[in-house]
Amino acid sequence: MSDRKKDHVTGTETTGHSWDGIEELNTPLPRWWLWTLYLTIIWGIGYTIAYPAWPMVSGATSGVLGWSTRANVATDITAHEAKNADLVTALLAADMDTLPADADLNRYAKARGGAVFRAHCSQCHGSGAAGAKGYPNLLDDDWLWGGQMADIEYTVRHGIRNEQDADARYSQMPAFGEMLSKGEVAAVVEHVVSLSNTEYDANLAGTGAEVFANNCAACHGETGTGNRDMGAPDLSDAIWLYGGDKASLTDTVVNARFGVMPAWGARLTEADVRAVAAYVHALGGGE
Repeated sequence: MSDRKKDHVTGTETTGHSWDGIEELNTPLPRWWLWTLYLTIIWGIGYTIAYPAWPMVSGATSGVLGWSTRANVATDITAHEAKNADLVTALLAADMDTLPADADLNRYAKARGGAVFRAHCSQCHGSGAAGAKGYPNLLDDDWLWGGQMADIEYTVRHGIRNEQDADARYSQMPAFGEMLSKGEVAAVVEHVVSLSNTEYDANLAGTGAEVFANNCAACHGETGTGNRDMGAPDLSDAIWLYGGDKASLTDTVVNARFGVMPAWGARLTEADVRAVAAYVHALGGGE
């Protein structure tokens, strides 16, 4: 017989706990709720035995069933690649410059290339490929190294100014702050501004033209239209990678720029390199 008291209002036995005269009723949980709890515990233990579950030092327990989400994904990828094997073979054998003439293959290449771009290129060039300061806009036709399909493919494959690929595109602008006086820097910046027909000081730009001819024209050309063979940008089109205001141009002249792009040929499959080149070419700026 229990020694616990019963609540005189409800007739329910108390737990014996009391706080400032308030006693706790000993109301048991419903049987169905307890059995549900016990069953979920049993199910949970069984699940952790059957499937990957417990984190270990270098991985997780694999489970007695050997089930793996990674294996499932790999199986799906293999099946997908098998369905597209003929298209991949054709893409690998295609002449990139004539690829757009093959409507079906070009459509596949652009679809595949779009997925590659979103996974590997959008972090720098933007999800819409419009670029940002220091990262080229791939939608226009202002190309440092050429906008033909083969040019884009080469750039994707080898990258720019990286140390991983001996065939990376490479150019280097000197830091003219170490060679020119502040007055000469200001003058050549004024001349560069004048090339794109924006507001400028004609007298200062005239002085800067001589500085430009002696120091910059060898790469950018006498009229500042650039040289794709050297990766020297066109300074006359008012399209700027690092900004076209006088402060940004001064910073460029004084300190130079040295943007780097990875060599994707070492990271992507051959089909992916070709596909993303086709995708970029088709964005609107391909030549």
